[in-house]
Amino acid sequence: MSAPLASTFVSPNFVSPSEVVFTPAVKARQTQYGSRAGYANFETTRGWESRVTPILAEFIAAQTSFYMATANTDGQPYMQHRGGPRGFLHVLDEHTLAFADYAGNKQYITAGNLDDNPKAQLFLMDYANAQRVKIWGEAKVVTGDPALTARVSSLEYAAKVERVIVFTIKAWDANCPKHIPQLLKAEDVVAAINERDQKIAALESRLQELEEKLLG
Repeated sequence: MSAPLASTFVSPNFVSPSEVVFTPAVKARQTQYGSRAGYANFETTRGWESRVTPILAEFIAAQTSFYMATANTDGQPYMQHRGGPRGFLHVLDEHTLAFADYAGNKQYITAGNLDDNPKAQLFLMDYANAQRVKIWGEAKVVTGDPALTARVSSLEYAAKVERVIVFTIKAWDANCPKHIPQLLKAEDVVAAINERDQKIAALESRLQELEEKLLG
């Protein structure tokens, strides 16, 4: 990342956490454990961003997976992992994201939940750099839109697109990196090892040349 995800500047696009997840019960717990005053000040002076900023778009474009939370009409939550090629979560505009939903285990829990309750959350993790982004909003299932499907699909990714999920952003937050384990992608590790081995081979070749000149 080229800059911090969380902005320190006041923006007219900021949304108060009380409009999203700071319910009276949450505020009561904050009061109980001593954090309410700080968050109250945060809500009156800043808040959470409600649009896709350039730095968030850069972060999204680098992801190959994320988690999506939904809930049914009984309030039963469900968390689903979604994966695809790098950048498969697309920014359609500053308030809208979309991704191709590939064929999976055919339970359709997320799709069914969204039919009853559009409220959803995306949770994006960058384990290598200990960064995470939470995005709140509403989502819907879209089928029968070839143009949109083509826009969010990848010809290089060998998986069947069953539907498109369109996500309208209400707010997002990039918060504390504590307790995030540093995990590296296998392809990144392999690339680094190959680069190291190539440098070692070049140095060994050069060393051999120098030894031959000295002995000659």
